[in-house]
Amino acid sequence: MSTAGTENPSLVERFRRWISLDTPSGVILLVAAVLAVVWANSPWREAYQALAEFEIGPEALHLHLSLEQWAADGLLAIFFFVVGVELKQEFVMGSLRQPKQAGVPIAAALGGMIVPALFYVVVVGVGDPDALNGWAIPTATDIAFALAVLAIFGRGLPLALRTFLLTLAVVDDLLGITIIATFYTENIDFLMLAIAVAFIVVFAFLVRMRHTHWWMLLPVAVAAWGFMHASGVHSTVAGVLLGFVVPAKLIHGEKESRTHRFDDDVRPISSAVALPIFAFLAAGVTVVGTDAELIQPVSIGIFLGLVVGKLVGAMTVTALMTKFTPLRLPDSIGVRDLLPVGFLTGIGFTVALLIDELSFEDTDPHAAASKTAILVGSLVAAILAAVWLRWDARQARAADMNRDNIPDKDIDVIGG
Repeated sequence: MSTAGTENPSLVERFRRWISLDTPSGVILLVAAVLAVVWANSPWREAYQALAEFEIGPEALHLHLSLEQWAADGLLAIFFFVVGVELKQEFVMGSLRQPKQAGVPIAAALGGMIVPALFYVVVVGVGDPDALNGWAIPTATDIAFALAVLAIFGRGLPLALRTFLLTLAVVDDLLGITIIATFYTENIDFLMLAIAVAFIVVFAFLVRMRHTHWWMLLPVAVAAWGFMHASGVHSTVAGVLLGFVVPAKLIHGEKESRTHRFDDDVRPISSAVALPIFAFLAAGVTVVGTDAELIQPVSIGIFLGLVVGKLVGAMTVTALMTKFTPLRLPDSIGVRDLLPVGFLTGIGFTVALLIDELSFEDTDPHAAASKTAILVGSLVAAILAAVWLRWDARQARAADMNRDNIPDKDIDVIGG
């Protein structure tokens, strides 16, 4: 159980709280990615490749995988468990519970996925049709990075902007997982899938018991992950489903929901271990001493999708929804706030790298170009977002930013 409520937290507990914050988790993720890129392009780059390709695990269980595969299939399942818990909380008790409040960010997430995919399809379809299977790469938004940039550069802006971005990014990740399960699964072993679902049902039963224990839940969760992996469906789907069955409403007289408790317990592991290791093993694209052609239709399509497509998609759909439907932006958020949010959604990184791994093998001639485009596109989107966030924070704010003819009441600010 979480000890977040203790009055005198230990050093370990203080670290767990710190690493769960938006800024530290994002910075650690960035450091891991930079280290990977530097090592992969250093004189010792062969050692990096050997490390990423080192295989370990039981062959009998079809789990003799490279460390890079373990990071993508195993560690990211922890991250997506946190996403699943967060989704459950938002759908049952949070912003996604009210259609009027959730409608605009959900629509923005849809627009922010469709338009980048169209950018990619148009560019790659004309220049290199054989690479169209990477169409979903620029549709992703990295929650950790996006929230970190907002926390650092969005000080003084409405706290509701973070909720808007979080809702958009969580829905984005849910749609991303749906895309992975639907379009990046070739052969499905339905028996293995049924067993995985059965273990998820057992997990749902155990997690609702009056007393829950990690030593009961963890083996069941690992079994669900293992059978999901064996079924051919990407194993991160198991992480989302396991998180989604955690109860969000108070049960057994508890004062804290189990979604909050599990989020507090698992998020530090996701932020300090799972995401940095995945970033370190996935972001190390080698461009020095290779004949890799980095500027090609694939890289152009991904870059434009992340930097331009996400912005255009999210803002256009939001403008249409607020103009032609009864839906409005949340309290204290104005149209001008959507520009930096649009750029923030262009920070693809984690999920984009995952989809890239599923789209192109390491030996594919598009692999280096696609990963480079993800890193460069995410960096450019982050820089543009930072610039516009600081500009936005310096502007005077009206009493009715969302123009619903009701004075804004939610005036809490980021960093306030």
